[in-house]
Amino acid sequence: MNVKPLADRVIVRPVGAEEKTAGGIIIPDNAKEKPQKGEVVAVGPGKIADSGQKIEMSLKEGQTVLYGKYSGTEVIIDNEELLIMRESDVLAVL
Repeated sequence: MNVKPLADRVIVRPVGAEEKTAGGIIIPDNAKEKPQKGEVVAVGPGKIADSGQKIEMSLKEGQTVLYGKYSGTEVIIDNEELLIMRESDVLAVL
């Protein structure tokens, strides 16, 4: 993939939604929840503060993260659905 996010943005590959419940019931496509967990694919260089100082990114490629249900912008790159979001939209690192 030749896409590099700008500033404090990250590209996340969402983990697929659950296919079955813990009890073994198969969930139909229209009832599946939007995933809130994914893998960081690419990280931007960081943003520049008002003082002119560069703020480094705390996320790294390959980390598994949790993010808000409606966070980010969905894009298709190389026939793969990905999310581009700000680092501040990431809630936690697993």
